[in-house]
Amino acid sequence: MPARALPGFRDFYPDDTALRNHIFAVWRTVASRYGFEEYDGPPLEPLELYTQKSGPEIVGQLYHFRDRGDREVALRPEMTPTLARMVAARARALKKPIRWFSLPQLFRYERQQRGRLREHFQLNLDVIGEPGPLADAEVIAAAIDVARLLGLGPQDVRARVSDRQVLRALLLGAGVAEPSLGAAFAAIDKIEREPRDRLLTWLTEDGKLPAGVAQRALAVGDVKGLPAVQDAARKVPGGPAVVEPLVECVGALEAMGLSAFVDVDLCIVRGLAYYSGIVFELFDAQRNLRAICGGGRYDGLLAALGGADLPAVGFGMGDVVLGELLKARAVAPGAAGSLDAFLVAVTAEDTPAVLQLAHALRDRGGRVEFSLKEQSIAKQLKLASARGARFAVIIGPEERQRGGAVVRDLRRGEERAVSAAELAGDAVLGGR
Repeated sequence: MPARALPGFRDFYPDDTALRNHIFAVWRTVASRYGFEEYDGPPLEPLELYTQKSGPEIVGQLYHFRDRGDREVALRPEMTPTLARMVAARARALKKPIRWFSLPQLFRYERQQRGRLREHFQLNLDVIGEPGPLADAEVIAAAIDVARLLGLGPQDVRARVSDRQVLRALLLGAGVAEPSLGAAFAAIDKIEREPRDRLLTWLTEDGKLPAGVAQRALAVGDVKGLPAVQDAARKVPGGPAVVEPLVECVGALEAMGLSAFVDVDLCIVRGLAYYSGIVFELFDAQRNLRAICGGGRYDGLLAALGGADLPAVGFGMGDVVLGELLKARAVAPGAAGSLDAFLVAVTAEDTPAVLQLAHALRDRGGRVEFSLKEQSIAKQLKLASARGARFAVIIGPEERQRGGAVVRDLRRGEERAVSAAELAGDAVLGGR
């Protein structure tokens, strides 16, 4: 038997599963509060669904094979192509804007590193069919509210917001020719990860950009804060109009009371070329981890995938980095297996009474356990503590005779005799 899971895959022990379920519950709660509906798709899709979006080079990053029907298939590495296919199938019937979310498990065969595995779960949240910047603000607010509901504040996480249309206008104003915009975007995207001189060398080699233009292009990525972006935009043709969606988006987030979480930062580009407008990433404030989530507007992508020609904005938030951050900030939940009560049978003859009470408490929603074999009271109480039970309910011959039990509060070390009526009331489950 192999000693461990495959590289890049995880075993979820109860504590790990408790954290995962806690994250899932928060994801679903926030999505529901924002009026999003949950959808899902198959974990196995035609390979061409992904090569159509990302090109043949994506194949090297996928778990793919030829199935028994002689079809080239792949485990899904992302959800957007599936979303595009599903929306296209019912585009005319769906009421716009479409507000959908999903919690898929995704797979990529790539090099493992901190915060990136070969499988992970992800919250995908998208608004489709609305081109206005309030839709952008809505998805950014949802991402921030996930962090808030998980117990994280602006001292823990930051939403860094930019706009590729603003970047484009500023780069053109800095002298970057249209064919070289892609290279300038790529360099700005790496400003925080690569030395400046290396980026300048890369931008100027092979005639991509003249040296002076390359320096001005990188300076665009240094612009931070909405007032500075607006000032820079006023100095280039069409800049004031181009910056308006970003202004409206940031203003909406401020009206929602979320401005403490938001930083406008033009070095946020998002490496994927299909992003067409406002983009953002959620980071831990100390920047010790990878991005917690990222997304933005991708107005032309659904049509490019052969789907409906609808504007769209959304994000993906993975569970791996988020789980690391919750542990680092000590806001991760404890094990989910803690009990309301552990029922203790003093003698074998007391077991039927224990079984009867256990089933009655479970019918009322209680989390209840008892020993599955005859054991001493001491061993049963030890197991109760190990299970994290709030109460031990002890039933022996005397308790059966009077129709009650002894309830011991395992947190306070106190105990008292209770009647059958109290057991049927709140004597145990009311202590939650």
